[in-house]
Formats: sequence, structure tokens, C-alpha cells
Amino acid sequence: MKALLDLEQFIAAKVTGRKESLLAADLENYKDELFERIAGKSVLVVGGAGTIGSSYIKALLRYKPGKLVVADINENGLTELVRDCRSRNDVSLPKNFISYPINFGDKVFEKVFMNEGPFDIVANFAAHKHVRSEKDIFSIEAMIDNNVLKAKRFLDMLLKTPPQHFFCVSTDKAANPVNIMGASKKLMEEVILAYSNQIKISTARFANVAFSNGSLPAGFIERIMKKQPLSSPSDVRRYFVSPAESGEICLIACMLGNSGEILFPKLDPEKDLVNFADIAKAFLQHLGFQADVCKTEEEARAKAAALGNNSNTYPLYLFESETSGEKLFEEFYTAEEELDMDRFSALGVIKNAFCRDQKELDSIISDLQSTFSAQATKEDLVHLLNRLLPTFQHIEKNKNLDQHM
Repeated sequence: MKALLDLEQFIAAKVTGRKESLLAADLENYKDELFERIAGKSVLVVGGAGTIGSSYIKALLRYKPGKLVVADINENGLTELVRDCRSRNDVSLPKNFISYPINFGDKVFEKVFMNEGPFDIVANFAAHKHVRSEKDIFSIEAMIDNNVLKAKRFLDMLLKTPPQHFFCVSTDKAANPVNIMGASKKLMEEVILAYSNQIKISTARFANVAFSNGSLPAGFIERIMKKQPLSSPSDVRRYFVSPAESGEICLIACMLGNSGEILFPKLDPEKDLVNFADIAKAFLQHLGFQADVCKTEEEARAKAAALGNNSNTYPLYLFESETSGEKLFEEFYTAEEELDMDRFSALGVIKNAFCRDQKELDSIISDLQSTFSAQATKEDLVHLLNRLLPTFQHIEKNKNLDQHM
């Protein structure tokens, strides 16, 4: 298992295909400006224990903020974030640092905000990010509450003491969404951008983060450790960035994006799209195994149970995608969005992102709350989202990812 210790090298060689960061040139070009805007400043990061949030923090720490407050409901994740930052030789936490295992929607968070603030820089990474979260009306309500309603309440709180920079992470799945998670993130974009004339706000859509917490590739590690079979769709290709690159994208978007803008990575569909099945096979090869491709979950489980200590093959179940909301391709922008592809070397900018006025936004929030109060069904919610988001085209196959291995 020694090869697992060099996961960053594997990602660079077999997933992103980049020896240096996608953002290296932009970080160098804007180095002085980043130091000027971050050094000595007070920073609040919500959802900072996840892969993207923690990567943002590590990117931010290079520029010497004076104070850092991190909130996340994942207590174990916060513990690992602190251990990671304390153990690295390339970054260091400021003396004025504290982490809180709390939900940013709770009343105690508002007390923390009022006591520790005001903040110069605020970044929000708290989100439901999985397509699998649209199981039923209850999981959907929780997702929309977290991604949309709590984001609005947070912004109302920020209006009391507006930061110099506010960032809230989005997803590529917000462009022409086909699943409710993507639709919720599109609504989130519209919610935060409605405040962009009162607070300096920016966001970013970007690709899959290789081996991020809860992702399919990260699950490969868990499966190997437990001597369980790997499984992967055979027909799904995605753009990938490394965890470090994900944090750097968000840092640049937060600090250098103009209010109301959405940034995204400039990736090439010809060379940057990667098949999940190819990652699974390469990962097994990296560990010294040859993939033993199986046609059923039962076959894969049986072969995993029979694995010997000296086996040089490992079971991999490949299947065609058949779950709700799965998009077989990725896009970062729509035909109606105006792009600036020249400002940054590695990032494009959506300049005219759709922005609703506050009255329309309040009506949307009211409609969502009424739908949830009326014991609605998933179909009712999809119908409402279709009305609110004209680009939303839900893919329903009556099967979710929880029904797969």
C-alpha cells in the first residue's frame, strides 16, 4: 500500500495529466495583488473541512492572513484540517485561528459571527454536492435548504457588516442542470448574485475534484483497504482538477473576480475529459494489480471475497450509467452567457450571469417553502424547478446511486 502515500503524483500522472498546477501562471501573475488583498486580513471559511474548503484554506495561507475562523459540521474533518496544516512545511496557521464544529444555519453560528467578526474575506463551501442526494422529497428539501435557503440567510447576516470579498462555491452541474443538485446550485448562484450590488460577490463552477471526500475515486481507496471490489460507470467522462487546484480556483475567483462574476477552468474536451473506468484501471495498476473486469455486482463481490494475499488481479465491476440526473458530458457555461476568456490564463469568466431582483427572489423562496410545507412529492418539486429555471431538464430514471455498489 506504499503507493497510496503518493496520491498527488498519481492524480498528476493519471487523472489531470498536469505536472504543475493549472493555475501556476495566474498565481504568479497576480502574486502581489493576492498578497495585498489577503495579508493580515480577517477570514471566515464556512464548510472548511471538506476537500475544496480545506484546499482553499491551504491556498489562502500562502498569503499570510492575520486571522482565520473555520466552521464545519464535520468535527473529524476539522481535526484533520488542523493536523494537516500543523504538519505541513509550506503553510502555517495564523496565531489567531479557531475552528468551530457547528452548522452555519444554527443560531450559535450567528453568535460566533458577531463575536469574531467583522471579517474582510468570507468564503462558503457548505453544500450538498452529490447527485445521489435527490433520493426523495425529504433529501431534496434538506439539499435545497442547505444550498439555497441557508445561503440567503447567511447573506442577510453578512449585510450587517459586509466583507470586502464574499465567495460561494458552485458546480459545473449548474450549467443547463439535469439533476436537482445542479438545479439547487443554479438557484444558489441566482440567490447570491442578487446581492452582488450590495456585497462584492463571486463564485466558481469547476470540474470534479480528483479523489475528493465522498467521490467515486476516493471510494476506490476505501474499497481496497477493505478488500472489496471497485465499481465504476463505463460510459461517464468528466473534467478533473486536483484538490490543490480546486482551492486555487476558488481563491482566484474570491479575491480577483469582480462582483457578480462566475469563473470556471478553461479545459479542453479533446484532452482533458477522463473516463472514470480508466481511472479505476490505472489506480489498480498503480497498486500492482490488473483489473479483473466483472459483468455483475455479484461476480465482483464473489471474486473480492476469494482474493488471496498474493493475487495480482482485482475485481472491477463496470456498468453503463442508469441513474437519475447523470449527465454524460460536462459544460461550464451556456450559450446565453457572455464570456471573458482573456483575463486569466487558465480561467474563463462569465460576465453577465443571470441576476434576479430581491422581490423576485423572495417570491421564489416563498414558493419553495410552501411546496415543502404542503407535503409535496419529488415530482411536484421538479415541476416547480422547471418553472423557476427554464434551462432545467431533469433526467429521471427512477434509480439512484444508493442502489449501486
